[in-house]
Amino acid sequence: MSKACVFFADGLEECEALIVVDVLRRAGVEVTTASISGSRAVRSTHGVGLEADALAAELNEADFDLLVLPGGQPGTTHLGESPVVARMVTAAASQGKKVAAICAAPTVLAKLGLLNGREAVCYPSCRENLAGAVQSAQPVVVSGRFITGEALGSAIPFALELAAQLTGRANAEAVAKAICYNW
Repeated sequence: MSKACVFFADGLEECEALIVVDVLRRAGVEVTTASISGSRAVRSTHGVGLEADALAAELNEADFDLLVLPGGQPGTTHLGESPVVARMVTAAASQGKKVAAICAAPTVLAKLGLLNGREAVCYPSCRENLAGAVQSAQPVVVSGRFITGEALGSAIPFALELAAQLTGRANAEAVAKAICYNW
């Protein structure tokens, strides 16, 4: 069974995080939500309280096939300032693991130099912070082991693409059909 880690930071866009968690779990992926703060409790950008499964500092990227960074503000800022996120994401990338980010969060990958020369997408107002990447107008972009999504509006196809990357296209299509999403 594939395993994924979705990072939770105070100020995350809850739908971008939870749609990914939901779709991946429906696809049979073992998902761990991981708070980057010292507490499992986080509050989303819209004031929704969430409780992560674990603290990111206690996890090892080698245990996961995929790391996911949801967007939202100030959640993305917190992800970008986190030494734990930087360590885990760069190590996962160097190990050939899949790394995904949506909305503003692809800027964290760009800041780490992981998107240099790669096609990527992010929230339109964040494009100036996607330095080094080849910017795309597509809602979801797969560039090697990196998957990026534009915004909340692309969260379902983003999550389905992550499911396809981990469990195969046919399984992801079955999930899309089950949730009545024309993918």
